[in-house]
Amino acid sequence: MPVTVATLLGTASLELALHTRSAPVDRAVSWVHVSELTDPTPFLEGGELLLTTGLALTPGDAPAYVRRLAGAGVVGLGLGTGLSHERVPGELVAAADESGLAVLEVPRQTPFIALSRTVSTALAAEEYAAVSRTSTVQRELTRAAVGPGAPGTVVDRLARHLGGWALLLDAAGTPLEAAPAGARPRAGALAGAVDRLRTTRPPAGAALTQPGETVLLQSLGTGSRVRGFLAVGRPGPFPAGDRHVVNAAALLLTLRLEQSRALDSGTAALRAAILQLLLAGQTAAAEPVVAALGERLPGEPVLTVAVLGSAEQRAAAVDVAADAAAATREPVLSAEVDDALVVLVPAGGALAGRLADLPERVPGAVLGTAAPVPWERLGDGVRQARQAAGHGRAAGRPVTAFADLAGRGLTALLDPAATTAFAEAALAPLAAADRAGPGDLVESLRVWLAAHGQWEPAAARLGVHRHTLRKRIRRAEELLGRDLDSPGVRAELWLALHPPTQ
Repeated sequence: MPVTVATLLGTASLELALHTRSAPVDRAVSWVHVSELTDPTPFLEGGELLLTTGLALTPGDAPAYVRRLAGAGVVGLGLGTGLSHERVPGELVAAADESGLAVLEVPRQTPFIALSRTVSTALAAEEYAAVSRTSTVQRELTRAAVGPGAPGTVVDRLARHLGGWALLLDAAGTPLEAAPAGARPRAGALAGAVDRLRTTRPPAGAALTQPGETVLLQSLGTGSRVRGFLAVGRPGPFPAGDRHVVNAAALLLTLRLEQSRALDSGTAALRAAILQLLLAGQTAAAEPVVAALGERLPGEPVLTVAVLGSAEQRAAAVDVAADAAAATREPVLSAEVDDALVVLVPAGGALAGRLADLPERVPGAVLGTAAPVPWERLGDGVRQARQAAGHGRAAGRPVTAFADLAGRGLTALLDPAATTAFAEAALAPLAAADRAGPGDLVESLRVWLAAHGQWEPAAARLGVHRHTLRKRIRRAEELLGRDLDSPGVRAELWLALHPPTQ
């Protein structure tokens, strides 16, 4: 229990007397400070019991003096009598009652150091008790973590110790355990914070301050992948001891969840092997393996989604896709292929629509989609989705459909830097000739190609005779060492003359 003014009044050896009637005496005392200054507030932090003999205190100063102390958060004023004042001044008591500041009389035979020693001893005892309580709770949580019913028993004991609530969420943010049971709906309000922590290497945490309540959220895991989340809430702020308890619970729950890491790695390898069977056209062979995992393949046609991002982002995408599948009750198969995550879902279902929001829940992840395909064309779907995702990443687009690439033209698929370098190299002989003399070879070639090799329209657009244009094109052909009658050469030069912009 914290030491209060009432605690000191109840200590008979101090022989203290309370003079105020309405001022509270149950406020915790943080320390004892002695001062004879008329304004000691610059040296106070709040919560102190201030001791003084009133050496500089006059009757007219009492109201302002008391107001300053109350405004600084002083919980009590101890006036030593028998020196500057034979008794506690009445105007001081009246002002203190009005300001809610308890006034104690400290008799001459009670040294101020006796109060300081009493408070410091009580504070040390309180701190030791808090450490002991924290240690005891941590031992209880450890026993609960290795006993039957874990991790539910860990969550329950944590909530009871905090006098609040606790939630254990899976990697997708779905509640696994809740204490009390009525805390389960709180997971919805935590979705945004969970999404932000999901892409941060665990362990990571956040404190969410709400009116009358503080919520601590921690991600659980030791590798690159988040294994789950622990959320706890209680009225008011968390004392340091309780924060240590929450950290201990998070560590124990992490160890519990990490026990499944080897199983998860094996499952991921199995899913990758299933995808390879499907790509090889072995759908019949893949179905019983999927069934052994307690799952089922999506029905035809299949929508293919490719996810690009870091290992943490791809792992988070797996969890988000699984969460969406559970909500829609639709089958999903996700597997890693090279540096991409491939997600297969039924076309036209609610799950496909939910996956479009994945970049919002996993910031930094990039999605590419392909048109729905039957199983025998799954390879095309995976390739197209991967190409769409790659283009989206280069263009800074979170979601790109393969069908959109055709509508944006061929140059939209090209790397601007590489194409510009190709253009400069291909046209270098013409550019050098133009710098050496008034050949206008680059512009003449551009206009001639735009006119589909027709001399009259191109010459008219350039404002020269067609014979002049013929000479320029022959000169360009010689410098380039290329056959300009070849459609392929013309296409390459057209691309060089019109590279994509950065």
